[in-house]
Amino acid sequence: MPEGHDESLHPHLSADEAHLARLGYKQELSRSWSGFSNFAISFSIISILAGCFTTFYQGWNNGGPVAISWGWPIISAFILIIGFTMSELVSAYPTSGGIYWWAAKMGGPAAGFFTGWLNLIGLLAVTASVAYGAATFLDLTISTVSSSYADSYSLTRVFLIFVVIMALAAVVNIFRSHLLAVVNNISVWWHVAGAALVILILIIVPDHHQSLNFVFTERINNSGFSNNSYWFLVLPLGFLLTQYTITGFDASAHLSEETHDAADGAAKGIWRSIFYSAVGGYVLLLAFVFAVQDPDAVTEGGGGIDVIFGQSLPEGWHFLILLISTAGQLFCATACLTSASRMTFAFSRDGAIPGSKLWSKVNPTTKIPANAVMFVTTIGILITLPALKSIGGIPVAFLAIVSVAVIGLYLAFLIPIFLRWRMGDAFEPGTWTLGSKYKWMNLVAVIEIAVISIYFILPFTPAGVPGNKDFDWASFNYAPILTFGVLIVLAIWWNLSAKRWFTGPKHTIDPDVVQAFDD
Repeated sequence: MPEGHDESLHPHLSADEAHLARLGYKQELSRSWSGFSNFAISFSIISILAGCFTTFYQGWNNGGPVAISWGWPIISAFILIIGFTMSELVSAYPTSGGIYWWAAKMGGPAAGFFTGWLNLIGLLAVTASVAYGAATFLDLTISTVSSSYADSYSLTRVFLIFVVIMALAAVVNIFRSHLLAVVNNISVWWHVAGAALVILILIIVPDHHQSLNFVFTERINNSGFSNNSYWFLVLPLGFLLTQYTITGFDASAHLSEETHDAADGAAKGIWRSIFYSAVGGYVLLLAFVFAVQDPDAVTEGGGGIDVIFGQSLPEGWHFLILLISTAGQLFCATACLTSASRMTFAFSRDGAIPGSKLWSKVNPTTKIPANAVMFVTTIGILITLPALKSIGGIPVAFLAIVSVAVIGLYLAFLIPIFLRWRMGDAFEPGTWTLGSKYKWMNLVAVIEIAVISIYFILPFTPAGVPGNKDFDWASFNYAPILTFGVLIVLAIWWNLSAKRWFTGPKHTIDPDVVQAFDD
């Protein structure tokens, strides 16, 4: 409590509610999540059963085993530093708005506006992409045991499965918050047990395994770029496997208003979800690489993880691994929807989204922002419509949206991390603090995000380079066009309109109560 504050003035408020009141908000959401549940949602969104499976090809094609055996732990260490800096911020400001609230508090309304929209766009697109990935893997899982089903494959079928997944995730999210906490707790154990089972299967079942030398020294360049660019272009593109997978940990911040002892629990939820995902994901990925039977066939198959399973496992074991991964991705999609809906609720509470009054409503019985859940679900389905069309069987436009999603999320992280570094010792930390280590950690985090964001907008193959004689629109990376387009639209909106009405976070608690906590 602030010095001189008399707790007896508000005996009905818990410590969490008192902290929230000092930040200007009344307790509207149900605070029924434990610290473990808070960790669980970020761990579920990172989901090593999703990212390690769906983006394995990125590492294999761009660097090969080296990009995985060395790249994963190195990039994970940088992401953990980002997590530490965000843990300190959420401990000081445990609100549902999380990222944009921090930016507005430290940098003013403009910083909050841009951060909020980057974060929201990223969360909306990531939710859709995870659900679409789950639909793809569910379709693939069924195809392994039904040749007639496999023969009738279509993007339309995958899209319909995606819509069903989004609808089911919305239903789970609209029930009581405690149910969501239970679902995410189960998800943690599914990811732990599921990943362990996959690793055991890949150790025991295959006829033979690759050598340590292959796993830790073999280089593969299946990108099409010259081997002369391996170290400064090809390999860094392979590192994106890690950066894609370990994201979404800001969920611990967005759920902080529903977490007991949030200043400590949400802070630990962020960095622990990154650390345990990094360790578990590394062992899982090594199991994949060791299980490779024919490296050339994997390369010819575009680095797809399913090629490895197909060549190393009988059909039954192959099916089981895909089933474990698909279930993990379904848990991940549900958690993503939770996080995105809380961000929508918080940003709407401050009037930043058109229709804010509707999206900021909380069901008085369940204490769930059900309208925000439906908003995220609807937008997620709409922005995934491009996946119905493809070039050469690839839903290119949708893949570009996914890239923008990750760029948006990490740029949203960058802004408050930089602002906290700029504040220096003027920053008032919460119960979880970095101490003087913020001076180098925040700077390293900012540099890492800036560098990786540059790589995210580069072409992934020579055919994606405009002006190249082999240029193909199917290979073009639309991310820079969409990213700069979003930033330009936000800049125009801010200067022509938003700066006159968006003043940053608004208090939802009586001014005299806020004043009492400030005295």
